[in-house]
Amino acid sequence: MAEAFLNAQAGGAIVAYSAGLERGNLNPVVVRAMKELGIDISGSRSKHVDDLDIASRDYDYVVTVCDEARAEQCPIYPTQGERLHWSFPDPSSFTGSEEVRLEKTREVRDAIRQRVDEWLRHVR
Repeated sequence: MAEAFLNAQAGGAIVAYSAGLERGNLNPVVVRAMKELGIDISGSRSKHVDDLDIASRDYDYVVTVCDEARAEQCPIYPTQGERLHWSFPDPSSFTGSEEVRLEKTREVRDAIRQRVDEWLRHVR
């Protein structure tokens, strides 16, 4: 979600890439929550921090978005860039009905969007 918001809101001035510690598929609840805001991430793919297209780049900023409860699992990414940590619950950990998981995901989505907005005002 952070990658999609940054790329949508930065107008090309900043290009964001995201990757995780586990390979997998996009969370369909996250895809649905983002689509509600007009951002279609359904064509995106889940990337791993060791994937060549991620690992071969130098970054000005590395932002980890791990939940504080799982912070010890956040990657330490080798780069000269500034490191930031934004703690958000992981939507893949949400339980309950699809509507319950969607509502919790919306809360995370909106918090991420607000954090991206604040950060972009700071770096511009």
